[in-house]
Amino acid sequence: MTNKNQYLSLIRRKEVETRTGLSRSTIYARIAAGTFPPPIDLGGGRAVGWLESDIDGWIRQRISESRRDNSGDVDGSY
Repeated sequence: MTNKNQYLSLIRRKEVETRTGLSRSTIYARIAAGTFPPPIDLGGGRAVGWLESDIDGWIRQRISESRRDNSGDVDGSY
């Protein structure tokens, strides 16, 4: 259930690039491959944004998979 005080935030592509470290072309290639959250059409032609929570979740998943693959430990302790 969503908390009434919780707001949804959209972030634009440049912010997605900054947060993920991925280039524009890599982001769209991963969207096409189904391995990155798709953008939301903001109307007015080419304007799109991503749910901040989707991008945060994708980053958390990458961290979890990286730590599991590299150390066998999901919680990040070494």
